[in-house]
Amino acid sequence: MNITVGNRLKQWRKAKNMSQEEVADFLHISQSSYARMERGKSGSWSSYVKEICELFEINSEELIKIGLRSDTNENADSNKNVVNQLSDKIIAQYEARIKELKKIIKNLIKNQKQIIQDNKKGSTNM
Repeated sequence: MNITVGNRLKQWRKAKNMSQEEVADFLHISQSSYARMERGKSGSWSSYVKEICELFEINSEELIKIGLRSDTNENADSNKNVVNQLSDKIIAQYEARIKELKKIIKNLIKNQKQIIQDNKKGSTNM
């Protein structure tokens, strides 16, 4: 599956007249890491589904379907396993982002309360 996805990544990159380094920069990874994805030596592309889809203007279904059709020797259970693993990675990424955003919101609320308290102290001292 990684080989087929890698081949498609290469096709999409060339269609956009981009270098491996440009794509790697967009994904915030090294050129060598991206090159391994294109050669099918790495499955880390699944961690960058959103970014890949954004860059190449495709939807995630296109990318996943490509992966599912990639190896005719894989059986249906194996394909389901790949989709489940990919889904789990995407969910984990979103959960991590939600956790980060909750911390940010908590800090903003804390800062807002502090500003309100400081303003109250300032107005009572006048």
